[in-house]
Amino acid sequence: MNWTTRLILIALVAFAAALGGTYAGRVLFAPERQSETELHALLHSELELDAAQEAKIEAIEQRFATRRKALELEMRAANAHLAEAMELEHGYGPQVTTAIDHTHKVMGEMQKETLEHLFAMRAVLRPDQAAKFDRSVTRALTPEVR
Repeated sequence: MNWTTRLILIALVAFAAALGGTYAGRVLFAPERQSETELHALLHSELELDAAQEAKIEAIEQRFATRRKALELEMRAANAHLAEAMELEHGYGPQVTTAIDHTHKVMGEMQKETLEHLFAMRAVLRPDQAAKFDRSVTRALTPEVR
C-alpha cells in the first residue's frame, strides 16, 4: 500500500471515529432532555405547586441550568479531546483510553448533579406531590421497562 492510500485510509478512519463519537454523545444526552421536559410539565402543571414551591423550584432550576451548560461544554471539550486522541493514535491506545476515562468522568458528574437537582426539587414537595414526582422519575429512568 502506498503512502497516499495509507493517508486517505487514516483520514477516513479518523473521520468515521469522530462521527461515531458525536453520534454517541447526542444519543446519550437526548433521552435526558425528554425526561426533563416531562418532569418540568409535571412540576408546573400537574402537581399544583403553591407560590412558595414555585419560587423555590424555579431557583433550583436556574442554578442547575447554569451548571448543566458548563458540564455540556466540558463534555463537548472531552469529545473533541477524544477525537484528537483517536486521530493521533488511529487505534485504542493510551491517549484514547485516557480521553475515554475523562469523558466518562464528565458524564458521571452530569448524572450526579442531575440527581442532586432532582432531589433538591423533590425536597420542596408535599408527600402527595412527591409520590407523583417519584413515579414520573421512575418512568423517565425506565422507559423500556414500562
